[in-house]
Formats: sequence, C-alpha cells, structure tokens
Amino acid sequence: MARGLPKQKPIQGVKQVLVVASGKGGVGKSTTAVNVALALAANDSTKAVGLLDADVYGPSIPKMMNLKGSPEVTPKNLMRPLVNYGIACMSIGFLVEETAPIVWRGPMVMSAIEKLLRQVDWHQLDYLVIDMPPGTGDVQLSISQNIPIAGAVMVSTPQDIALLDARKGTEMFKKVNVPVLGLVQNMSLFRCPKCKHETHIFGTDGVRNLACDLGLDVLGDIPLHVHIRETSDAGKPIVVSQPQSDVAQAYLKIAAEIVKRLPVSPT
Repeated sequence: MARGLPKQKPIQGVKQVLVVASGKGGVGKSTTAVNVALALAANDSTKAVGLLDADVYGPSIPKMMNLKGSPEVTPKNLMRPLVNYGIACMSIGFLVEETAPIVWRGPMVMSAIEKLLRQVDWHQLDYLVIDMPPGTGDVQLSISQNIPIAGAVMVSTPQDIALLDARKGTEMFKKVNVPVLGLVQNMSLFRCPKCKHETHIFGTDGVRNLACDLGLDVLGDIPLHVHIRETSDAGKPIVVSQPQSDVAQAYLKIAAEIVKRLPVSPT
C-alpha cells in the first residue's frame, strides 16, 4: 500500500500534525480529540493549537467547541478558522446547516477534505489535531498519504468488538508509514457517584492487552463519566470547564504523553 504514494506536502504554517482515530464509531474519538487539543494548549501556553474536523458525515467539533457561523475568507481565498478556548477550529459543519445531512458520494467528500487541508489559513500552529472519521477508508488514506503526520493516536473502549477495529486502524497507519504514538483506553470503568462502586462496563484492560500485542504504549485511561458527556454536549469541554477534575487531569496526562513521543518539532 505504501508504494507509489503521492509526495506529501506540509500544511502551510503547521509544524506538526497529530491525528486522533478509531476503528469504530461511538468510542469517544471526537471527545478525546477535543480534550487532547485543549490539553496540549493547557500544558504549554506557548504552543498554538488547531483542531480540524475531518469527519465529514458526522462533524461534531462545532457543537463540542461551541462554535457557529461561516468562516471568513482572506484576500487569498483561504478560510479563517473559527476560534474558541484559544483553539483554531475548522469543520465542514461550519459550511452547511447544522441539521442538514451530508449526502455526498466519495469524490465530493474527498474534494471537501482537500479544501479543509489546503484552503485554510491556520496562520502559525505548533500542533494541528485532526479528528479523523472512524474506519479505514478513503479519508484516512488520503490524509495519511498527502500530508506529513507526526503521529497517530488510536482511541478504543476495552470491548472486544471495538478492539477488533482498533487493531485494523492501527495496522492501516503502519502500512502507510504513519507512526502510532499509542492507544487511549476510553470508557475504561464506571464509578457509581453514590456508592463509589466501580464497574468495568466494557471489559477490563482490553486496550492494554491490544497495546501489548502490537508493541505500543497505552497513553492513558478515561473513565465513563457523566461530566464528560454533559460538558461536551454543552460546548464546554471538561478540560476547560472543570480543569481540576480527575477526568481533565487524565486528558492533560495523555497530552503530555503524546508530546513525549512526538519527533522534535521543526523550528
């Protein structure tokens, strides 16, 4: 698969691209991408961070980041990202009505991805976090083959069904020579808010076992917690709305682990 790939062209103004991916939908990938982007900025205030929503059929970044409206266009016909919480964001959700379904065939989706990659004025970013769609299809391949990616983070629940697809996603990145920095075990346990009893709803240590099989690291565990859902739905991600919470601290730790594994950033 890696043979005959197109020459990778960097995104203007972006030092390093980090992709957050999952083999299966519904495992909390977008929530992880949003909070990791915010955590990267929170851990180092000198770093400029951007967030690109590449999930064309199901864009969720506008709601999670509490952003609405159409991007302005520069004299060079580039779209200016919308900004909230200090993060520059771009999504197909800014270009269509919030309730409008994206009923597009593959070529239109790929054209939209090309515009999101090449026709956005990111100014100067240290990190661009890309929220990838689930699976291993055209979008994942196109992004992996056309831009240099500093690293990929795979998100999965410990459930066996999710792990099957997480393995496939990880193997895809390896085939296109994208370094996989590690895995995030999401929804790892549920702690009852009343009695504090812990239940592993989706299984125990499934992502850790997969990481061991693949020779990769587990970057961190995120519990199944109502505050994650509530803050995401409200457009106030937990890293910024409850920064001292245990869950926010878990995202901050994951971001720190990611930075440790990234190659030295170009100056």
